[in-house]
Amino acid sequence: MGDAAEGKNIAHQVKKMNMDGVRHIRDRFNVPVSDADIEKLPYITFPEGSEEHTYLHAQRQKLHGYLPSRQPNFTEKLELPSLQDFGALLEEQSKEISTTIAFVRALNVMLKNKSIKDRLVPIIADEARTFGMEGLFRQIGIYSPNGQQYTPQDREQVAYYKEDEKGQILQEGINELGAGCSWLAAATSYSTNNLPMIPFYIYYSMFGFQRIGDLCWAAGDQQARGFLIGGTSGRTTLNGEGLQHEDGHSHIQSLTIPNCISYDPAYAYEVAVIMHDGLERMYGEKQENVYYYITTLNENYHMPAMPEGAEEGIRKGIYKLETIEGSKGKVQLLGSGSILRHVREAAEILAKDYGVGSDVYSVTSFTELARDGQDCERWNMLHPLETPRVPYIAQVMNDAPAVASTDYMKLFAEQVRTYVPADDYRVLGTDGFGRSDSRENLRHHFEVDASYVVVAALGELAKRGEIDKKVVADAIAKFNIDADKVNPRLA
Repeated sequence: MGDAAEGKNIAHQVKKMNMDGVRHIRDRFNVPVSDADIEKLPYITFPEGSEEHTYLHAQRQKLHGYLPSRQPNFTEKLELPSLQDFGALLEEQSKEISTTIAFVRALNVMLKNKSIKDRLVPIIADEARTFGMEGLFRQIGIYSPNGQQYTPQDREQVAYYKEDEKGQILQEGINELGAGCSWLAAATSYSTNNLPMIPFYIYYSMFGFQRIGDLCWAAGDQQARGFLIGGTSGRTTLNGEGLQHEDGHSHIQSLTIPNCISYDPAYAYEVAVIMHDGLERMYGEKQENVYYYITTLNENYHMPAMPEGAEEGIRKGIYKLETIEGSKGKVQLLGSGSILRHVREAAEILAKDYGVGSDVYSVTSFTELARDGQDCERWNMLHPLETPRVPYIAQVMNDAPAVASTDYMKLFAEQVRTYVPADDYRVLGTDGFGRSDSRENLRHHFEVDASYVVVAALGELAKRGEIDKKVVADAIAKFNIDADKVNPRLA
Protein backbone atom coordinates (compact mmCIF):
# COMPACT_ATOMS: atom_id res chain seq x y z
CA MET A 1 0.00 0.00 0.00
CA GLY A 2 3.02 2.26 -0.31
CA ASP A 3 3.27 5.36 1.82
CA ALA A 4 -0.32 4.89 3.05
CA ALA A 5 0.50 2.08 5.46
CA GLU A 6 3.56 0.03 4.59
CA GLY A 7 5.85 -0.40 7.59
CA LYS A 8 3.67 1.77 9.81
CA ASN A 9 1.96 0.95 13.09
CA ILE A 10 -1.36 2.14 11.69
CA ALA A 11 -1.40 -0.58 8.99
CA HIS A 12 -4.26 -2.54 10.60
CA GLN A 13 -6.43 0.56 10.80
CA VAL A 14 -6.14 1.36 7.09
CA LYS A 15 -9.23 -0.25 5.56
CA LYS A 16 -9.14 1.04 1.99
CA MET A 17 -6.51 1.71 -0.66
CA ASN A 18 -6.65 5.02 -2.50
CA MET A 19 -5.61 5.45 -6.12
CA ASP A 20 -2.18 6.70 -5.14
CA GLY A 21 -1.63 3.37 -3.41
CA VAL A 22 -2.90 1.46 -6.45
CA ARG A 23 -0.51 3.34 -8.72
CA HIS A 24 2.33 2.70 -6.28
CA ILE A 25 1.72 -1.06 -6.45
CA ARG A 26 1.45 -0.93 -10.26
CA ASP A 27 4.76 0.83 -10.58
CA ARG A 28 6.54 -1.21 -7.91
CA PHE A 29 5.57 -4.57 -9.40
CA ASN A 30 5.59 -3.52 -13.06
CA VAL A 31 1.91 -4.35 -13.59
CA PRO A 32 1.06 -3.62 -17.26
CA VAL A 33 -1.87 -1.21 -16.78
CA SER A 34 -1.93 2.25 -18.35
CA ASP A 35 -2.81 5.49 -16.57
CA ALA A 36 -5.97 5.62 -18.67
CA ASP A 37 -7.18 2.22 -17.39
CA ILE A 38 -5.84 2.23 -13.83
CA GLU A 39 -9.01 3.60 -12.20
CA LYS A 40 -11.06 0.75 -13.72
CA LEU A 41 -8.95 -1.75 -11.73
CA PRO A 42 -8.88 -4.21 -14.65
CA TYR A 43 -7.99 -7.88 -14.34
CA ILE A 44 -4.64 -8.79 -15.85
CA THR A 45 -4.76 -11.47 -18.55
CA PHE A 46 -1.95 -13.17 -20.43
CA PRO A 47 -2.18 -14.20 -24.08
CA GLU A 48 -2.38 -17.94 -24.70
CA GLY A 49 1.10 -19.24 -25.43
CA SER A 50 2.84 -16.49 -23.51
CA GLU A 51 5.50 -17.37 -20.97
CA GLU A 52 3.25 -16.34 -18.07
CA HIS A 53 0.21 -18.22 -19.42
CA THR A 54 2.23 -21.41 -19.93
CA TYR A 55 3.81 -21.21 -16.48
CA LEU A 56 0.54 -20.70 -14.60
CA HIS A 57 -1.23 -23.60 -16.32
CA ALA A 58 1.75 -25.89 -15.77
CA GLN A 59 1.68 -25.22 -12.03
CA ARG A 60 -2.06 -25.90 -11.80
CA GLN A 61 -1.60 -29.23 -13.61
CA LYS A 62 0.98 -30.21 -11.02
CA LEU A 63 -1.62 -29.44 -8.34
CA HIS A 64 -4.30 -31.57 -10.10
CA GLY A 65 -6.72 -28.71 -10.69
CA TYR A 66 -7.29 -25.04 -11.21
CA LEU A 67 -8.62 -24.16 -7.78
CA PRO A 68 -8.54 -25.79 -4.37
CA SER A 69 -12.00 -27.34 -4.61
CA ARG A 70 -14.49 -28.63 -2.07
CA GLN A 71 -17.56 -30.57 -3.03
CA PRO A 72 -20.63 -30.60 -0.78
CA ASN A 73 -21.16 -34.37 -0.90
CA PHE A 74 -19.20 -37.48 -1.77
CA THR A 75 -20.40 -39.59 -4.69
CA GLU A 76 -19.71 -43.11 -3.42
CA LYS A 77 -22.48 -45.06 -1.69
CA LEU A 78 -21.37 -46.63 1.58
CA GLU A 79 -23.07 -49.73 2.94
CA LEU A 80 -23.47 -48.74 6.57
CA PRO A 81 -24.14 -51.17 9.43
CA SER A 82 -27.75 -51.42 10.58
CA LEU A 83 -28.76 -50.83 14.17
CA GLN A 84 -29.23 -54.57 14.54
CA ASP A 85 -25.56 -55.07 13.71
CA PHE A 86 -24.97 -53.43 17.09
CA GLY A 87 -27.48 -55.85 18.61
CA ALA A 88 -25.13 -57.18 21.29
CA LEU A 89 -24.97 -53.70 22.80
CA LEU A 90 -28.75 -53.30 22.75
CA GLU A 91 -29.12 -56.28 25.07
CA GLU A 92 -28.41 -56.48 28.80
CA GLN A 93 -24.68 -56.91 29.36
CA SER A 94 -23.65 -59.98 31.35
CA LYS A 95 -20.84 -58.11 33.10
CA GLU A 96 -20.46 -54.57 34.36
CA ILE A 97 -18.74 -52.42 31.73
CA SER A 98 -18.15 -48.74 31.04
CA THR A 99 -19.65 -46.73 28.21
CA THR A 100 -16.10 -46.33 26.85
CA ILE A 101 -15.91 -50.11 26.45
CA ALA A 102 -19.32 -49.96 24.77
CA PHE A 103 -17.83 -47.47 22.28
CA VAL A 104 -14.87 -49.80 21.61
CA ARG A 105 -17.26 -52.70 20.99
CA ALA A 106 -19.30 -50.54 18.62
CA LEU A 107 -16.07 -49.65 16.81
CA ASN A 108 -15.32 -53.36 16.44
CA VAL A 109 -18.73 -53.84 14.83
CA MET A 110 -17.79 -51.23 12.23
CA LEU A 111 -14.39 -52.84 11.64
CA LYS A 112 -16.24 -55.99 10.56
CA ASN A 113 -18.21 -54.06 7.93
CA LYS A 114 -16.44 -54.55 4.59
CA SER A 115 -17.81 -51.33 3.12
CA ILE A 116 -16.44 -48.99 5.77
CA LYS A 117 -13.73 -50.85 7.71
CA ASP A 118 -10.93 -49.25 5.66
CA ARG A 119 -12.51 -45.81 6.10
CA LEU A 120 -12.30 -45.86 9.90
CA VAL A 121 -9.61 -43.67 11.44
CA PRO A 122 -9.18 -44.30 15.19
CA ILE A 123 -7.08 -41.47 16.63
CA ILE A 124 -5.62 -41.54 20.14
CA ALA A 125 -3.58 -38.70 21.60
CA ASP A 126 -2.64 -40.38 24.86
CA GLU A 127 -3.20 -43.72 26.56
CA ALA A 128 -5.03 -46.28 24.42
CA ARG A 129 -5.08 -48.73 27.32
CA THR A 130 -6.94 -46.21 29.46
CA PHE A 131 -9.79 -46.49 26.97
CA GLY A 132 -9.55 -50.29 26.63
CA MET A 133 -8.45 -49.99 23.00
CA GLU A 134 -5.26 -52.07 23.16
CA GLY A 135 -7.04 -54.97 21.44
CA LEU A 136 -7.00 -52.89 18.26
CA PHE A 137 -3.18 -52.84 18.21
CA ARG A 138 -2.96 -56.41 16.97
CA GLN A 139 -6.19 -56.24 14.98
CA ILE A 140 -5.44 -53.21 12.78
CA GLY A 141 -2.07 -51.93 13.98
CA ILE A 142 -0.70 -48.47 14.72
CA TYR A 143 0.25 -46.54 11.61
CA SER A 144 3.97 -45.85 11.21
CA PRO A 145 5.38 -44.91 7.79
CA ASN A 146 8.56 -46.84 8.60
CA GLY A 147 6.98 -49.79 10.34
CA GLN A 148 8.15 -51.15 13.72
CA GLN A 149 11.66 -49.80 14.36
CA TYR A 150 12.12 -51.24 17.86
CA THR A 151 11.00 -54.11 20.08
CA PRO A 152 8.19 -52.81 22.31
CA GLN A 153 8.38 -53.51 26.03
CA ASP A 154 5.12 -55.49 25.88
CA ARG A 155 6.09 -57.61 22.84
CA GLU A 156 5.24 -60.87 24.62
CA GLN A 157 1.66 -59.77 25.27
CA VAL A 158 -1.20 -60.55 22.91
CA ALA A 159 -2.11 -56.88 22.58
CA TYR A 160 1.41 -55.53 22.21
CA TYR A 161 2.26 -52.09 20.84
CA LYS A 162 2.32 -53.06 17.17
CA GLU A 163 3.40 -50.43 14.66
CA ASP A 164 2.93 -51.16 10.96
CA GLU A 165 3.25 -49.41 7.61
CA LYS A 166 -0.33 -50.51 6.95
CA GLY A 167 -1.56 -49.70 10.45
CA GLN A 168 -4.87 -47.91 10.85
CA ILE A 169 -4.67 -46.34 14.32
CA LEU A 170 -3.11 -42.89 14.60
CA GLN A 171 -1.30 -42.82 17.95
CA GLU A 172 -0.33 -39.17 18.33
CA GLY A 173 1.58 -39.31 21.60
CA ILE A 174 0.20 -36.64 23.97
CA ASN A 175 -0.25 -34.19 21.14
CA GLU A 176 -3.89 -33.12 21.15
CA LEU A 177 -3.27 -30.43 18.54
CA GLY A 178 -1.69 -32.92 16.14
CA ALA A 179 -4.47 -35.42 16.80
CA GLY A 180 -7.05 -32.72 16.19
CA CYS A 181 -5.42 -31.83 12.88
CA SER A 182 -5.39 -35.49 11.83
CA TRP A 183 -9.07 -35.78 12.76
CA LEU A 184 -9.96 -32.61 10.85
CA ALA A 185 -8.12 -33.78 7.73
CA ALA A 186 -9.96 -37.11 7.78
CA ALA A 187 -13.28 -35.45 8.67
CA THR A 188 -13.12 -33.18 5.61
CA SER A 189 -11.71 -35.77 3.19
CA TYR A 190 -15.21 -36.46 1.86
CA SER A 191 -15.20 -32.93 0.46
CA THR A 192 -11.58 -32.27 -0.47
CA ASN A 193 -10.86 -35.73 -1.93
CA ASN A 194 -14.31 -37.23 -2.59
CA LEU A 195 -13.08 -39.95 -0.22
CA PRO A 196 -15.29 -40.24 2.87
CA MET A 197 -13.33 -41.19 5.97
CA ILE A 198 -14.88 -41.88 9.38
CA PRO A 199 -12.55 -40.54 12.08
CA PHE A 200 -12.92 -41.27 15.79
CA TYR A 201 -10.72 -39.11 17.97
CA ILE A 202 -10.88 -40.31 21.58
CA TYR A 203 -9.28 -38.35 24.39
CA TYR A 204 -9.67 -37.30 28.01
CA SER A 205 -12.72 -35.08 27.69
CA MET A 206 -11.12 -32.24 29.67
CA PHE A 207 -8.46 -31.94 26.96
CA GLY A 208 -10.74 -31.61 23.96
CA PHE A 209 -12.69 -28.41 23.36
CA GLN A 210 -10.74 -26.67 26.12
CA ARG A 211 -7.39 -27.47 24.50
CA ILE A 212 -8.16 -27.43 20.76
CA GLY A 213 -11.19 -25.17 20.68
CA ASP A 214 -10.02 -23.30 17.58
CA LEU A 215 -9.78 -26.56 15.64
CA CYS A 216 -13.23 -27.65 16.84
CA TRP A 217 -14.69 -24.35 15.62
CA ALA A 218 -12.79 -24.72 12.33
CA ALA A 219 -14.27 -28.22 12.01
CA GLY A 220 -17.74 -26.73 12.17
CA ASP A 221 -16.82 -23.98 9.73
CA GLN A 222 -15.33 -26.53 7.30
CA GLN A 223 -18.39 -28.80 7.58
CA ALA A 224 -16.39 -31.68 9.03
CA ARG A 225 -18.00 -35.08 9.57
CA GLY A 226 -16.78 -37.52 12.19
CA PHE A 227 -16.85 -38.45 15.86
CA LEU A 228 -15.15 -36.86 18.85
CA ILE A 229 -15.22 -39.18 21.86
CA GLY A 230 -14.67 -37.49 25.22
CA GLY A 231 -13.51 -40.40 27.35
CA THR A 232 -13.19 -40.33 31.16
CA SER A 233 -15.82 -37.59 31.10
CA GLY A 234 -17.69 -35.87 33.90
CA ARG A 235 -16.45 -33.76 36.82
CA THR A 236 -16.46 -36.65 39.31
CA THR A 237 -15.68 -39.69 37.19
CA LEU A 238 -11.91 -39.42 36.59
CA ASN A 239 -11.22 -38.33 40.10
CA GLY A 240 -7.73 -39.38 41.15
CA GLU A 241 -5.46 -37.52 38.75
CA GLY A 242 -5.98 -33.98 39.95
CA LEU A 243 -8.53 -31.29 39.25
CA GLN A 244 -7.15 -30.61 35.77
CA HIS A 245 -8.72 -33.91 34.65
CA GLU A 246 -12.19 -33.27 36.07
CA ASP A 247 -14.35 -32.20 33.13
CA GLY A 248 -17.58 -30.49 34.06
CA HIS A 249 -17.93 -28.16 31.10
CA SER A 250 -16.98 -29.77 27.76
CA HIS A 251 -20.68 -29.94 26.92
CA ILE A 252 -20.94 -26.20 27.56
CA GLN A 253 -18.11 -25.62 25.09
CA SER A 254 -19.47 -28.01 22.48
CA LEU A 255 -22.88 -26.33 22.39
CA THR A 256 -21.26 -23.14 21.04
CA ILE A 257 -20.60 -24.90 17.72
CA PRO A 258 -23.89 -24.95 15.75
CA ASN A 259 -23.28 -28.20 13.86
CA CYS A 260 -21.68 -30.15 16.71
CA ILE A 261 -24.20 -32.74 17.93
CA SER A 262 -23.38 -33.69 21.51
CA TYR A 263 -24.57 -36.55 23.73
CA ASP A 264 -23.89 -37.73 27.28
CA PRO A 265 -25.08 -41.37 27.25
CA ALA A 266 -25.39 -43.48 30.39
CA TYR A 267 -25.88 -46.96 28.93
CA ALA A 268 -24.28 -49.16 26.27
CA TYR A 269 -27.44 -49.29 24.17
CA GLU A 270 -27.56 -45.49 24.12
CA VAL A 271 -23.99 -45.41 22.80
CA ALA A 272 -24.94 -47.87 20.05
CA VAL A 273 -28.04 -45.93 18.96
CA ILE A 274 -26.17 -42.61 18.94
CA MET A 275 -23.22 -43.95 16.95
CA HIS A 276 -25.53 -45.62 14.43
CA ASP A 277 -27.50 -42.39 14.12
CA GLY A 278 -24.29 -40.46 13.51
CA LEU A 279 -23.22 -42.82 10.75
CA GLU A 280 -26.59 -42.50 9.04
CA ARG A 281 -26.74 -38.71 9.29
CA MET A 282 -23.18 -38.04 8.16
CA TYR A 283 -22.49 -40.90 5.75
CA GLY A 284 -25.92 -42.11 4.68
CA GLU A 285 -28.28 -40.68 2.08
CA LYS A 286 -28.74 -37.37 3.92
CA GLN A 287 -25.02 -36.57 4.17
CA GLU A 288 -25.61 -33.92 6.81
CA ASN A 289 -22.79 -31.51 7.59
CA VAL A 290 -22.58 -32.23 11.31
CA TYR A 291 -20.13 -33.91 13.61
CA TYR A 292 -20.77 -35.79 16.84
CA TYR A 293 -19.35 -35.28 20.32
CA ILE A 294 -20.06 -38.23 22.62
CA THR A 295 -18.89 -38.32 26.23
CA THR A 296 -18.08 -41.75 27.64
CA LEU A 297 -17.09 -42.98 31.09
CA ASN A 298 -14.39 -45.14 32.66
CA GLU A 299 -16.80 -46.27 35.39
CA ASN A 300 -18.05 -49.86 35.25
CA TYR A 301 -21.65 -50.60 36.18
CA HIS A 302 -24.62 -52.72 35.10
CA MET A 303 -25.86 -52.09 31.56
CA PRO A 304 -29.55 -52.97 31.04
CA ALA A 305 -31.26 -53.82 27.77
CA MET A 306 -32.76 -51.04 25.68
CA PRO A 307 -36.40 -50.39 26.66
CA GLU A 308 -38.92 -50.88 23.90
CA GLY A 309 -39.58 -47.72 21.93
CA ALA A 310 -36.61 -45.80 23.37
CA GLU A 311 -34.70 -45.28 20.11
CA GLU A 312 -36.37 -42.04 19.04
CA GLY A 313 -35.95 -40.46 22.45
CA ILE A 314 -32.29 -41.45 22.61
CA ARG A 315 -31.67 -39.67 19.32
CA LYS A 316 -33.73 -36.60 20.19
CA GLY A 317 -32.35 -36.27 23.69
CA ILE A 318 -34.79 -37.67 26.29
CA TYR A 319 -36.94 -40.72 27.01
CA LYS A 320 -38.80 -42.06 30.02
CA LEU A 321 -36.78 -44.83 31.61
CA GLU A 322 -39.19 -45.94 34.31
CA THR A 323 -42.15 -44.94 36.47
CA ILE A 324 -42.13 -45.69 40.20
CA GLU A 325 -45.50 -45.37 41.88
CA GLY A 326 -46.06 -43.56 45.18
CA SER A 327 -48.94 -42.48 47.38
CA LYS A 328 -47.79 -38.99 48.44
CA GLY A 329 -47.20 -36.92 45.39
CA LYS A 330 -45.07 -37.36 42.30
CA VAL A 331 -41.90 -35.84 40.86
CA GLN A 332 -39.94 -36.07 37.63
CA LEU A 333 -36.25 -36.96 37.86
CA LEU A 334 -33.80 -36.32 35.02
CA GLY A 335 -30.22 -37.57 34.75
CA SER A 336 -27.49 -38.27 32.24
CA GLY A 337 -24.17 -40.07 32.05
CA SER A 338 -22.68 -41.29 35.31
CA ILE A 339 -25.24 -39.49 37.50
CA LEU A 340 -28.28 -41.24 36.03
CA ARG A 341 -27.70 -44.22 38.34
CA HIS A 342 -27.82 -41.89 41.35
CA VAL A 343 -31.05 -40.41 40.04
CA ARG A 344 -32.56 -43.89 39.80
CA GLU A 345 -31.37 -44.65 43.32
CA ALA A 346 -33.05 -41.46 44.52
CA ALA A 347 -36.32 -42.56 42.92
CA GLU A 348 -36.21 -45.79 44.92
CA ILE A 349 -35.53 -43.91 48.17
CA LEU A 350 -38.36 -41.45 47.52
CA ALA A 351 -40.83 -44.29 47.00
CA LYS A 352 -39.63 -46.50 49.84
CA ASP A 353 -39.01 -43.91 52.57
CA TYR A 354 -41.38 -41.09 51.63
CA GLY A 355 -44.13 -42.62 49.49
CA VAL A 356 -43.30 -40.26 46.61
CA GLY A 357 -43.64 -41.55 43.07
CA SER A 358 -41.30 -40.67 40.20
CA ASP A 359 -41.04 -40.57 36.45
CA VAL A 360 -37.35 -41.13 35.69
CA TYR A 361 -35.91 -39.83 32.42
CA SER A 362 -32.60 -40.51 30.75
CA VAL A 363 -31.47 -37.30 29.07
CA THR A 364 -28.94 -38.16 26.38
CA SER A 365 -28.64 -34.57 25.14
CA PHE A 366 -29.75 -31.46 26.98
CA THR A 367 -28.13 -29.50 24.15
CA GLU A 368 -30.21 -31.06 21.38
CA LEU A 369 -33.37 -30.60 23.46
CA ALA A 370 -32.54 -26.91 23.94
CA ARG A 371 -31.88 -26.44 20.22
CA ASP A 372 -35.17 -28.15 19.40
CA GLY A 373 -36.96 -25.83 21.81
CA GLN A 374 -35.30 -22.77 20.29
CA ASP A 375 -36.23 -23.93 16.79
CA CYS A 376 -39.86 -24.43 17.83
CA GLU A 377 -40.04 -20.97 19.39
CA ARG A 378 -38.52 -19.37 16.30
CA TRP A 379 -40.98 -21.16 14.00
CA ASN A 380 -43.92 -20.19 16.21
CA MET A 381 -42.83 -16.53 16.23
CA LEU A 382 -42.63 -16.43 12.43
CA HIS A 383 -45.86 -18.41 11.81
CA PRO A 384 -48.44 -16.79 14.11
CA LEU A 385 -51.39 -18.17 12.12
CA GLU A 386 -50.18 -21.78 12.25
CA THR A 387 -50.65 -24.36 14.99
CA PRO A 388 -47.74 -23.82 17.42
CA ARG A 389 -45.04 -26.45 17.49
CA VAL A 390 -44.29 -28.08 20.84
CA PRO A 391 -40.69 -28.78 21.93
CA TYR A 392 -39.89 -32.48 22.19
CA ILE A 393 -39.07 -32.29 25.89
CA ALA A 394 -42.49 -30.74 26.56
CA GLN A 395 -44.14 -33.63 24.72
CA VAL A 396 -42.30 -36.23 26.81
CA MET A 397 -42.53 -34.66 30.28
CA ASN A 398 -45.52 -33.53 32.37
CA ASP A 399 -46.23 -30.75 34.87
CA ALA A 400 -45.03 -32.53 38.03
CA PRO A 401 -42.07 -30.92 39.87
CA ALA A 402 -38.79 -31.81 38.16
CA VAL A 403 -35.20 -32.27 39.35
CA ALA A 404 -32.23 -32.69 37.00
CA SER A 405 -28.81 -33.89 38.14
CA THR A 406 -25.72 -34.26 35.93
CA ASP A 407 -21.94 -34.49 36.21
CA TYR A 408 -21.63 -31.11 34.48
CA MET A 409 -22.11 -27.47 35.38
CA LYS A 410 -25.68 -26.46 36.18
CA LEU A 411 -25.79 -24.43 32.97
CA PHE A 412 -25.81 -27.73 31.05
CA ALA A 413 -29.25 -28.78 32.34
CA GLU A 414 -30.47 -25.18 32.71
CA GLN A 415 -30.59 -24.93 28.90
CA VAL A 416 -34.00 -26.60 28.80
CA ARG A 417 -35.69 -24.74 31.67
CA THR A 418 -37.88 -22.66 29.32
CA TYR A 419 -39.20 -25.79 27.60
CA VAL A 420 -39.85 -28.00 30.64
CA PRO A 421 -43.65 -28.08 31.14
CA ALA A 422 -43.30 -28.09 34.94
CA ASP A 423 -43.42 -24.79 36.83
CA ASP A 424 -40.85 -26.12 39.31
CA TYR A 425 -37.53 -27.27 37.85
CA ARG A 426 -34.51 -27.73 40.13
CA VAL A 427 -31.04 -28.24 38.60
CA LEU A 428 -28.10 -29.88 40.38
CA GLY A 429 -24.63 -29.72 38.83
CA THR A 430 -20.91 -29.74 39.40
CA ASP A 431 -19.97 -26.06 39.35
CA GLY A 432 -16.54 -25.53 40.92
CA PHE A 433 -13.04 -26.97 40.73
CA GLY A 434 -13.69 -29.98 42.94
CA ARG A 435 -11.35 -32.24 44.85
CA SER A 436 -9.03 -35.13 44.15
CA ASP A 437 -11.14 -37.70 45.99
CA SER A 438 -13.34 -40.75 45.47
CA ARG A 439 -16.34 -40.65 43.15
CA GLU A 440 -18.67 -41.15 46.09
CA ASN A 441 -17.18 -38.26 48.06
CA LEU A 442 -16.97 -35.97 45.04
CA ARG A 443 -20.61 -36.50 44.11
CA HIS A 444 -21.62 -35.69 47.66
CA HIS A 445 -19.30 -32.66 47.67
CA PHE A 446 -20.88 -31.35 44.46
CA GLU A 447 -24.40 -32.14 45.74
CA VAL A 448 -25.43 -34.32 42.79
CA ASP A 449 -25.72 -37.77 44.41
CA ALA A 450 -28.89 -39.63 45.38
CA SER A 451 -29.22 -37.92 48.77
CA TYR A 452 -29.24 -34.45 47.24
CA VAL A 453 -31.66 -35.52 44.51
CA VAL A 454 -34.02 -36.77 47.23
CA VAL A 455 -33.73 -33.53 49.21
CA ALA A 456 -34.24 -31.43 46.07
CA ALA A 457 -37.33 -33.43 45.07
CA LEU A 458 -38.84 -33.19 48.55
CA GLY A 459 -38.08 -29.47 48.55
CA GLU A 460 -40.01 -28.94 45.32
CA LEU A 461 -43.01 -30.82 46.73
CA ALA A 462 -42.83 -28.72 49.91
CA LYS A 463 -42.87 -25.52 47.83
CA ARG A 464 -46.17 -26.69 46.39
CA GLY A 465 -47.52 -27.49 49.83
CA GLU A 466 -47.81 -31.21 49.03
CA ILE A 467 -45.59 -32.21 51.96
CA ASP A 468 -44.50 -30.48 55.17
CA LYS A 469 -41.20 -28.57 55.15
CA LYS A 470 -40.15 -30.57 58.21
CA VAL A 471 -39.94 -33.65 55.98
CA VAL A 472 -37.25 -31.87 53.97
CA ALA A 473 -35.35 -30.82 57.10
CA ASP A 474 -35.51 -34.38 58.44
CA ALA A 475 -34.15 -35.72 55.14
CA ILE A 476 -31.21 -33.31 55.31
CA ALA A 477 -30.40 -34.63 58.78
CA LYS A 478 -30.95 -38.26 57.76
CA PHE A 479 -28.42 -38.05 54.94
CA ASN A 480 -25.86 -36.24 57.13
CA ILE A 481 -25.89 -33.20 54.86
CA ASP A 482 -24.07 -30.22 56.33
CA ALA A 483 -26.35 -27.35 55.33
CA ASP A 484 -23.64 -24.80 56.19
CA LYS A 485 -20.72 -26.43 54.38
CA VAL A 486 -18.73 -24.54 51.79
CA ASN A 487 -20.49 -23.91 48.48
CA PRO A 488 -18.83 -26.33 45.99
CA ARG A 489 -18.90 -23.61 43.34
CA LEU A 490 -16.42 -21.65 45.44
CA ALA A 491 -14.41 -24.56 46.82
